[in-house]
Amino acid sequence: MLKRYLPILAWLPHYHRRLLGADLMAGLIVTVMVIPQSLAYALLAGLPAVVGLYASLLPQLLYTLLGTSRTLAVGPVAIIALMTGAALSSVAAPGSAEYLQAALVLSLLSGMILLIMGSLKMGFFSNFLSHPVISGFLTASGILIAVSQLGGLLGIASSGFTLVERLMTLLPNLPDINPYTATIGVGTLLFLVALRRYGKRSLIWVGVPVSLADLLTKAGPVFAVLITTLVTWHWQLAYQGVAVVGTIPSGLPAFSLPWGDASLWRALLIPALLISLVGFVESVSMGQMLAAKRRQRISPNQELIGLGAANLAAGFTSGMPVTGGLSRTVINYDAGAQTPAAGAFAALGIGLVTLAFTGWLYYLPIATLAATITVSILTLVDIPMLRQTWRYSRSDFAAMAVTILLTLVEGIEAGIIGGVTLSIALFLYRTSRPHSALVGRVPDTEHFRNTERHDVETAPHAALLRIDESLYFANARYLEDTVYNLVASRPELEHVVLICSAVNLIDASALESLDAINARLKDSEVKLHLAEVKGPVMDQLKKSDFLEELSGRVFLSTYAAWREFSP
Repeated sequence: MLKRYLPILAWLPHYHRRLLGADLMAGLIVTVMVIPQSLAYALLAGLPAVVGLYASLLPQLLYTLLGTSRTLAVGPVAIIALMTGAALSSVAAPGSAEYLQAALVLSLLSGMILLIMGSLKMGFFSNFLSHPVISGFLTASGILIAVSQLGGLLGIASSGFTLVERLMTLLPNLPDINPYTATIGVGTLLFLVALRRYGKRSLIWVGVPVSLADLLTKAGPVFAVLITTLVTWHWQLAYQGVAVVGTIPSGLPAFSLPWGDASLWRALLIPALLISLVGFVESVSMGQMLAAKRRQRISPNQELIGLGAANLAAGFTSGMPVTGGLSRTVINYDAGAQTPAAGAFAALGIGLVTLAFTGWLYYLPIATLAATITVSILTLVDIPMLRQTWRYSRSDFAAMAVTILLTLVEGIEAGIIGGVTLSIALFLYRTSRPHSALVGRVPDTEHFRNTERHDVETAPHAALLRIDESLYFANARYLEDTVYNLVASRPELEHVVLICSAVNLIDASALESLDAINARLKDSEVKLHLAEVKGPVMDQLKKSDFLEELSGRVFLSTYAAWREFSP
């Protein structure tokens, strides 16, 4: 029982030296590679760079205790950083003490929401974010993040959290491009793109082992940080207008209680809910995919607990909202992490850097971090998924397009809410007009198929109507109209059999409609029958008077009904 709430007890008793060696190596690699990301994502949210380091410490340690994924790495990620910046900019001025205070409150709110959802076993709630909506949101966010980094890449001012706001502040400043900053930013961007596309292949071609070539390719951001930092320091480019990270406070974060006032909590409640949902979906999707590769499993409800605790820890230790990150998790997995201890070792490594080596990052150019962010979010823009969705389902594409447009034009919250609302509306519309088919028997078999698609046997005085949807309030009236039209078009009918093989639910509204259909058919001297009613549905019907009032019978199978009414 205790293992259910403390998943660490499931693997720690079996920990041994081989696992320790693999996790230590993975933790070291993750430490080196995610430090630039952590700094960059904090800046993307409009927060001091050190906040990204703080958010990679205690949150990861708590997830190690409470999370169920063996390889998920928790910390700041690009999407959550963008959403955080958008949320905070509405309540405080970037760079102010109130802005940082709001970030901590946002982390606490997100943590509490996730913990409540976990305690109520609401992991299913993320299902309301359909894949087209998520894909559209990620695509639009990738575009927004890329545009948001143009200012840092070129050394000009840029602000705002919608595409229009960014472009309106960016375009007038184009004549003020700093040539040194642009050289560093664009050069780093080209280097990282080329390394990602051709690096591994080229290294293997010159004889580097495959595993080492893969590691060196993934370490591209580390090389970029080292080279550009040394160049900026050696030629003192900070005096030529190149923006640098500057002084990063050394030492571990202090424990604090960021209460704020009630109005601040109310203003951040909806953004915190959206951040929680998006972060949870991204984290669980990545965790499940990697767990499946190793024939492991994760518990979505326990993941809510682990991520909730991680966000609470971020709020109490001067961090920002966190979740399981795509890039850092892939790095952790590829580096050979075997248990969550790898994440703990990475957190300890980042803590060591925060204690003693932040001074080395003083001359790190902001342009380098901007290039690192831009390259890391290139995979978010999913053009193939757009094309596939357009070909497969125009309604799903509409939800995706609305999400993209609203996210770009109105902002993150509007995009998610608009996309989810349209997805639910389209679902209600589709299921409000359920597909139904008159079926007949395939000759010499017990199989039944649509009379409009197949050459089948039918009975003139009996209609076998298959309903291909659960029956609930949105389609109950449509079912009535379908049956009444059927009876009106065939005066010779004496029996109507509703085939319920696809019906998983009959709610109170649909039950009322079935009562009305039964009464109406009885007045027309037509008997209503049911066939292939599923057990749970039948259990519900037995709690009502419908079966007693039913003018016909309930058949175990369609074939049984056919034998009863066939000529």
